[in-house]
Amino acid sequence: MGASSTDELLKSNSSQKERYSKHVHDNVHGNIYLDPVFWLCNSLTLKSFRGKLRDLKQLGLSHLVYPGAVHSRFEHSLGVYWLAGTAVQTLKDYQGLELDIDDIDIQTVKLAGLLHDVGHGPFSHMFEREFLPRVLSGSNCDHMQFSVPKTLLGTLVEIILDAMTHEDMSLKMIDYIVDQHYIDIDSGRLNRVKSAKEKQFLYDIVANGRNGIDVDKKTSFNTSFVHRLMETMRVMGDEICYRAKDYLTVYKLFSARADLHRTVYTHAKVKAIELMLVDALLEANEHLGISSSIQQPAEFWKLDDTIINAILADPRPELKKARDIILRVRRRQLYQFCNEYSVPKAKQEHFKGITAQDIVCSQKAGEVTLKEEDVIVSIVKIDLTRGKKNPLESTNFYQDYCSDVKFLIDKEERISHLLPTFCQDMIVRVYAKEPHLVEAVSDAFENFQMKTYGEKTQVHSTPEKKKRRR
Repeated sequence: MGASSTDELLKSNSSQKERYSKHVHDNVHGNIYLDPVFWLCNSLTLKSFRGKLRDLKQLGLSHLVYPGAVHSRFEHSLGVYWLAGTAVQTLKDYQGLELDIDDIDIQTVKLAGLLHDVGHGPFSHMFEREFLPRVLSGSNCDHMQFSVPKTLLGTLVEIILDAMTHEDMSLKMIDYIVDQHYIDIDSGRLNRVKSAKEKQFLYDIVANGRNGIDVDKKTSFNTSFVHRLMETMRVMGDEICYRAKDYLTVYKLFSARADLHRTVYTHAKVKAIELMLVDALLEANEHLGISSSIQQPAEFWKLDDTIINAILADPRPELKKARDIILRVRRRQLYQFCNEYSVPKAKQEHFKGITAQDIVCSQKAGEVTLKEEDVIVSIVKIDLTRGKKNPLESTNFYQDYCSDVKFLIDKEERISHLLPTFCQDMIVRVYAKEPHLVEAVSDAFENFQMKTYGEKTQVHSTPEKKKRRR
């Protein structure tokens, strides 16, 4: 189907679209109707897209701790597609003439929602935040989730990583899909899917860089909760705004998301498994060319969570270490979580990170002498999407809205004095690679805290039962 046929289909009336639409039943959203833009290209494209995202779990390795966390990025993308369509249709219903929203805009937003994750690597964000930094920096000791040493090499690594986010990879993958399958689509429309130079509010529906409120994140929450927010959102000054009386609902969206990160996505055992998988991928990288695939869309397209099975099935001796680590995960012989502490608020501004070497150097004389390769330090940052700032400070609220009255609440005036002014936790965790090292690592970690802060900042001591494991 050529571009002209596509244009005619996108501009057709609702009854015609219903005739061409397909639908799937989603456990969260009910029946999701798939516009022709989803399958008009050709069946091969659809199968490739579906195959890629179905083999990427939305919550990475969380299912190995929480067995129900098994939905894929394919299901997630369908949900984002549906919510994006609902959101833009709501804006059209209330402000369509004012904002000049047409059917092409609606289809563009929905297509952006559908394709927003096609550039994702395996195991959720672990690939880009844990694996790639260690490959590019050449580090085999530090699991720094958010920072790289401020050296010339570190600066170059940061520049490269800035261009390696899954969002940027998604843009490259969209171009690859179009070229690979000879899709006849207007380049102007394709550019509108990838970015918005006009009508910025349309882009914010799927990926809101201003305050983080977008349908990509809303798929994690109760549908009635989300639909209530979408029903009352309006556009003022090219920015999506919300009713002032819904400020607490908006805040709960951020707060609930942070709670999920703390209790599920960054659970101590989930992180232990992630750290092991990173080590396995590092061992296999040179032989399988895993990291080099980020420069080749045709190869990156094939990279998904099944890389674990590929490593296990590869009999080469060079991959034995990688296979052994994965088998440890399967047998539940995990890296042992020793303890953690939250970096004091006053210290976060100039926090430079902590390495395994810092912990080893804090060890006092004992039965076991620790080596750097025995210890893993993991830094976990949890916030409300805007770092230390409250995202509500970047969100516009309106007091009332009608065709003639638009009253935005002054951003300088706080809507509530009960809301926090500091919204970030930085958690330092330490792991021992073997059970018999837990006591030595835990003691060294306590010594490090005393040396750094003058007191133990961890909330609890490491259980004696865990220390005695051999």
